[in-house]
Amino acid sequence: MKRLMKVCVFIVLPVAAIGSMAGWYFTRGAAQATSYQTAKVTRGDLLVTIAASGTVEPEEVVDVGAQISGQIVSFGKDTDGKTVDYGSVVAQDTVVAKIDDSLYQADVAEADAQVASAKAGVQKSEADLRQLQAKLVQTQRDWERAKKLGSSEALAQTTHDAYESAYEMAKANVAVGEAAILQAKASLTQSEKSLWRARRNLEYCTITSPIQGTVIDRRVSIGQTVAAGLNTPSLFLIAKDLRRMRVWVSVNEADISRVYSGQPVAFTVDAFPGETFVGAVCRIRPNASMTQNVVTFTVEISTDNSAGRLRPYLTANVRFEVSRRDNVLLVPATALSWTPTADQVAPEYRQGASGSGPAAPSPDTDLPPMGAPPTSHPASVAPGTTAMAPAVLWVVQGQHVRPVPVLTGMSDGTNVEVVGKELSEKVEVVTGTQSEPSAAQNDVSNPFAPKLPKPPKPPTGAGGGPPPV
Repeated sequence: MKRLMKVCVFIVLPVAAIGSMAGWYFTRGAAQATSYQTAKVTRGDLLVTIAASGTVEPEEVVDVGAQISGQIVSFGKDTDGKTVDYGSVVAQDTVVAKIDDSLYQADVAEADAQVASAKAGVQKSEADLRQLQAKLVQTQRDWERAKKLGSSEALAQTTHDAYESAYEMAKANVAVGEAAILQAKASLTQSEKSLWRARRNLEYCTITSPIQGTVIDRRVSIGQTVAAGLNTPSLFLIAKDLRRMRVWVSVNEADISRVYSGQPVAFTVDAFPGETFVGAVCRIRPNASMTQNVVTFTVEISTDNSAGRLRPYLTANVRFEVSRRDNVLLVPATALSWTPTADQVAPEYRQGASGSGPAAPSPDTDLPPMGAPPTSHPASVAPGTTAMAPAVLWVVQGQHVRPVPVLTGMSDGTNVEVVGKELSEKVEVVTGTQSEPSAAQNDVSNPFAPKLPKPPKPPTGAGGGPPPV
């Protein structure tokens, strides 16, 4: 019997302890009190934008190359008299580099000699023609006399035929002489063109800037040999005017319909954190590019760089201004997405049967209109949704919440434009809930936790005051 009682004790006591702990836990959970997270209605400007990234580029860039092969022997001087290098400002037709011209000077001398030889050939051909023409005149006269005498005792038949043959041969020789002159002149022309080519190649040894601008890249060094083959070697990259810059931005195909020429743009660069630059869309390139099945279009943005702060090839974080609303009431987007439970709604706003959830009141039909309409855009552009849609906000009423019907306008993803009769600045709307322990819960402690001794009370004197000194 005693053994049975011991077994019951060992079974009942753990069960009782577990039950006490569970009761304490659920009593603690029941003591939770709900509090509401709120945010104030504010008045301000709402800007709907398209975010993209791009690169700052010079407005016009000229790639200066070499048309001949050779070794770089020297660089020219910039406007400050210094050797041309990165960042040098050069004027138009300024010498920026020179290629070794010794071989090309020899080619010019050789071509010049060929021209002189060709000219002499022309003169010789002309002199030969004059001799042949004189021979023709002589043979023609002999033939004329032979024809008058005819075949007789004074002129044998063989002699008569010889005069005729000499005359015909003289005419043929004159034709050959004329052809020789044409050939000599053609050879002269060919030699002159070879001389022009050799001189032109010699001029190409001196490389000049085709524009006035700033050298943003130097791609060769003194002593380096450039080889001009099918592709012209690049020596310098010169920007025409760095006071005007372009930002090349890749815009996703889903957003390109909302980008238009003249659209205002704001962008930032990592080189100047916290500073915003402005520009405008100046060109939308019609050709698209595809990278990993993503189609993008290149949009060019023109911006002023008179201060010279923007440098070529900086990365720009761009925002295209799609639509703007000024001086409107704004609430966080989370306030429109939050929905209370039936128990959280004030009783007078609940639907009839319990468990059916809160009623969604209809917005008033006489709500004040929106503010000034947004700036108009071309018909082909969708600058943002401006139509008002009904929605419900919730405000705290005692321990519950009550609905406030509103109309919503544009959203930038964080804030939403709202209009409502009961809305004004600093009205607090509910954005969520959080559970916090009640006062009763704070007095509940774990019954199984060790209890610490309470500190002794300080001694008091008569009347409950401090003890006498």
